[in-house]
Amino acid sequence: MKRLLVGLFALSFATCASLHAQVVPAGINAKPQLQVGVLGSALQPDFPALGCGFTPTSPCIGTSPNRIYGVGTYADLRLSRWIQPEFEARWSEFNTQGLANGEDTYLGGLRVPIHVFHKMHATPYGKFLIGWGSASGFLHPPTTLAMAYGGGIDLRLTRRFTLRAFDFEYQQWRVKDSVPPYNTLFPYEGSVGLSYRIF
Repeated sequence: MKRLLVGLFALSFATCASLHAQVVPAGINAKPQLQVGVLGSALQPDFPALGCGFTPTSPCIGTSPNRIYGVGTYADLRLSRWIQPEFEARWSEFNTQGLANGEDTYLGGLRVPIHVFHKMHATPYGKFLIGWGSASGFLHPPTTLAMAYGGGIDLRLTRRFTLRAFDFEYQQWRVKDSVPPYNTLFPYEGSVGLSYRIF
């Protein structure tokens, strides 16, 4: 009986050690992954065209009647399931129609995958980014603090390529001085992109 108990204990210990060796490296010691990509975007700025407010026919009411289009780049670094920094730079310079040089942002923060749908190779995510916004045509100084709250969905196409099928950002710009005068601007932006996994 004593030998049987010792044998069962040894078997249980060996089984636990085997399970530990299989589970821990996959969950904790996973290798970091880096993806870099490009974006195309449409931005709705939170101000009318320049010159508003200076005549009765150009009041400063509502947002700009035209969208601004732009390009950008981004990088996602996956350190663990929940720790995934994201960095991006966007240059919205096309179709400005009197809005001087458009709007540029340089942001970094955290991207959080909500769930991984393995059969569809789809990963919806949320994110919060903070950094700088630049709009030399109406901000003085031209650079200010900017934050972005957003999310989207990534679709893995191959082992290396991932389609950013949709990305949305609701931005918050802290403005010290602008023409016309604002305290905070709330532009929003939609994008699509494609990334390549480097490692």
